[in-house]
Parts: sequence; C-alpha cells; structure tokens
Amino acid sequence: MSRRHVAVVGAGMAAARFAERYVALGGTGRVTLYGSEPRAPYNRALLADVLTGRFDAEAIALPTGGAELRPGAEVVALDLGARLLNLADGSTEAYDELVLATGANPVLPPIRGLRRDDGGGLNEGVHALRTLADCTRLAEEAVDAKRAVVVGGGVLGVSAARALAALGPQVEIVHQGPHLIERQLDADAAAALRGALRVLGVEVYLGNRARALTEAGEVELASGYRLATDLVVLACGVRPRTGLAHTAGLTVGKGVVVDDTLAASAPHVYAIGDCAEHAGTVHGLAGPAWEQADVLAARLSGADPDARYTGSRPLARLSAGPIEYAAFGEVQFDAADADEDVDELRLTDATRGTYKKLVMRGDRLVGAILLGDLATVGDLARALERDDSHTDAPLHLLSQHLLTTTPGAS
Repeated sequence: MSRRHVAVVGAGMAAARFAERYVALGGTGRVTLYGSEPRAPYNRALLADVLTGRFDAEAIALPTGGAELRPGAEVVALDLGARLLNLADGSTEAYDELVLATGANPVLPPIRGLRRDDGGGLNEGVHALRTLADCTRLAEEAVDAKRAVVVGGGVLGVSAARALAALGPQVEIVHQGPHLIERQLDADAAAALRGALRVLGVEVYLGNRARALTEAGEVELASGYRLATDLVVLACGVRPRTGLAHTAGLTVGKGVVVDDTLAASAPHVYAIGDCAEHAGTVHGLAGPAWEQADVLAARLSGADPDARYTGSRPLARLSAGPIEYAAFGEVQFDAADADEDVDELRLTDATRGTYKKLVMRGDRLVGAILLGDLATVGDLARALERDDSHTDAPLHLLSQHLLTTTPGAS
C-alpha cells in the first residue's frame, strides 16, 4: 500500500516548519514541498542580515525533516475534485492531503514611474525585498549607490534602511503613517526608534506619501518635495497570495479562510501562514505561521488528531544590529478605551536609547514594548502567556529602576 501524499504548495517558512514537525511527530506520509523559487526554504525574516553580509544564503536555510523538495516547481492550478496539482511545466501531481502555504506578495504602491513602460516589471533602480534573489540584486546595486530611499516605515522598511545604511548610502525613509511601525509601536517608542536611526545616518519623513519617480532619479512626495536617489526600496507591506485558492473555488477573504483545524472550504485542503485567514485575521508574522504549522502537523501526523488553532498573541521582534525591539499584546488604546481599568508603566533612558512599557488591565499584563534592551523579553512573553495576576506593580518584569506610571490609556 502506497504512503499517503501530503502536498505542500509553497516552500517558505510555514511550509518548512510544517514538514519538519510532521516528520518529527512520526508522520508516515510522503511530504512534498512545491516551491516557485529555485532554492530550498530559508528564513525570510533574516534577509536584511543577508543584505549586510552578516549571514550568507546557506546560513538562513530552514530544516524540513527530510521532506521531498521541489524547488522551481511552480503550481499553477488546483483540481480539487480529482486531487491534482497542475505545474508550470505541464505535469500533474496527485495528492491525498493539500496544504496551501503560498505566502504573500509585496504590495506595490500606486507610484508613477514605478514600472517599466512595457509592463515587464519594476524600473531600473527600484527594488522589492521579499526573496533572496531580490536581496542579491539590491546588494549588487547598493555597492555604488550614494543615496537610497525606502518607501514604507514598517518592520521591513526599518530593517532595509538599517541594512542599506551599513552598506554606505545615505538613506531616507518615506512613511505615510504618523510614526514608524505604527501597528506595533506607540508614538514614544517610535520616536526613540527614529532617534536610533538618525544616529545611523537614516532620515525619516513621516506623514509623507511618495507619488512619483522622476526621470531625473528623484522620489517626488505628495507635498512636491523631491528626494534625489540612486536606489528605491519598496517596503509597503504584503498581500496574501490567494490566486490559486480563489481560482479553484475555495472561500477567500483577505486570505484563504480556515477554521480551527486549519481546514479550508474543500475536503482535504488546509492553509497556513501568510496566506491563511483565521477568525478574520491574517497575521503576516512568523510566530503565528509556525503555530499554525505545528497544529496542522500534529493533526495530519496523527500525533494529536484533535489539535486546534484558536489564534495567536504574536510577538513582533526586530533585531537589526544596533536597533532591536519587541512588542506584543495590546500596546495602544483609543480614546474610547480611556475609562477601562488600564495602566501604562514606562521607563525611558535617553542616554542608552532604551524605552520600556508595560500595559496592565487591572492586575493582568496585556501588552509590552521593549526598545533597545530586550533582556526581559522572555519573562514578559511568559507572563503574558500565563495570564498571571500581578497584585503588586510588576516592576521585576522590567527592572528595579524608577518607572513613571500613567493611569488610563494614552
């Protein structure tokens, strides 16, 4: 009797984690990873460190537990009824269980002059940063560049700016939001981060939108101000890659819709990682992707057929040379939340460039931000996970230094 075939469409971080855990948990099926890139899975979160030369491509490779790898084998269509994959080379592959781990595509903003006139791709000097191939091209051009503009001030934009600054160019970030990494940092933490970037020679333009790339090699802002540049890096977020699922008739919202078993809307089909939408949320972070992969591996391997994914409380973390931060839980509140029993405890050290914040609801820790000093990140993450009661001010979770306590929401 032949082994059941578990086909994984995608060969990124979620796919590699699923394969490794499936084998480790004693799964007996044949697992195959079909990747569109011509290389084995790697840690995409470390691309900025590859750009600086801290790591080479081999150093960020991910284990797959001995699963069969099919790099460069792009799946172009799904036949869910016949349980077949159609590949770009015209061949077909049968499967028993299908795991969609197709990831996400970089968002390309509506900027005039971004693309070549023939529609064949991005203009010369314009880069996305999503793959190792992107990283290689950008590193080659950065050698001779004097100035670089990063469009987008989220996690990827800050990482890319720091990496480019280490390679020599003068770097400027154009960010449409009110402050850097606004999804995960509050205004005070973002201000400290901006100061740390300035020390590295990176300037930040907040509340600005890039509207055009000029023939003179400039980024024109909506205000009319122009930034001369040799390189443009687009870091405007990602969008779940759902084309295959949508065409095959699966339910798709922001991502491929899955339930607590990670099952999609057709039998024997599952989705994990950046392409998956669970309970209305697409996380787009490595932590939740790996948690989903772990649950699905436990179910399909038979190690825990009743395992369920009920959501994540993701930890967002950036370690980029001299710039590092961690943020998790609830860290920002709207004015409508001001009456809630919320306290914010902050410790700022301008000399060391550190910022620490705890958010308490009653005696429970519900969120935290650490910038510049991550020594207590493990203790904080465990306290949040355990939902411990802290009847005394939880100063031990930060330090024994004096903190400023701000009642109510910010």
